[in-house]
Amino acid sequence: MEVIKKIFSPITGTINYIQNHFKAMLFILLLVILFAPTSEQEFTPNNLQKISLIGPIMDASDIIEKIDNATKNDAIKGVLLTVDSPGGAVAPSVEIAYAIKRLKEKKPVVVYAKGTIASGSYYASIWADKIIANPGSMVGSIGVIMQGADLSGVMNKIGIKSQVVKAGLYKQVGTSDRPWKQYEINELNKVIQGTYDMFTQDVARARKLDLKKRDMFANAHIFTATQAKDVGLIDEVGVEYDAKNAVIVMSGVSKAIWNKEDKFDKLMKKLAANTAVTLHTYFPELILK
Repeated sequence: MEVIKKIFSPITGTINYIQNHFKAMLFILLLVILFAPTSEQEFTPNNLQKISLIGPIMDASDIIEKIDNATKNDAIKGVLLTVDSPGGAVAPSVEIAYAIKRLKEKKPVVVYAKGTIASGSYYASIWADKIIANPGSMVGSIGVIMQGADLSGVMNKIGIKSQVVKAGLYKQVGTSDRPWKQYEINELNKVIQGTYDMFTQDVARARKLDLKKRDMFANAHIFTATQAKDVGLIDEVGVEYDAKNAVIVMSGVSKAIWNKEDKFDKLMKKLAANTAVTLHTYFPELILK
């Protein structure tokens, strides 16, 4: 009997191991199925990079990291930035613009407007080698806005009063507990106009436009793709196929291999964009619009 047990011990040991670790093995199997390459092409490093700028621009750290990584990666020969964004905060929009400018110095970059490329998202795109817009896209809205609610009426009705201790005449500028005073509005106008001048100067420099004619291409005008091409804000009207082909031609690759964006990452981007909209509704700031 002992001899038979010894003979079959490897088999019974294997069965016992499977029974004891079934859940762990099942979990590992699921990971392999989910993340294993589905084709031979996925084993080959991509030589072209597609990066998406979707939704309001409130935090640019993730997209800047992707742009800078593409800039430093010698295997990447060209980049397509796909944009569908209404704009956003000034500083992160400028950060993206200058990351694109650094990228352009190393390899070709094409921007494709798949829906909306306006305000901050247009600012972010100006230094690309080429901007191509979908025929149905909205382009432009080159302007700056700061807005906030006056809640003093509601506060009076429910009996709430604010108390403030401050140092500096303009320290209470932009608060929502009372109407803004004229000198405060003048102070905000100074900031708004200065930002608008910076925005239009950079657009004129990057797109080789006449700054003296900025009322034609800026001034918060909203254009169709064709109209935007007429005033010089974009280079071509086309679809994503055209934009991808432009990157392939400009990069000179013989066989185009594009990166595949992670589905979970795309979901998290959408959730982050929706959160940014909600936060901005209650906590406004200086916005390119």
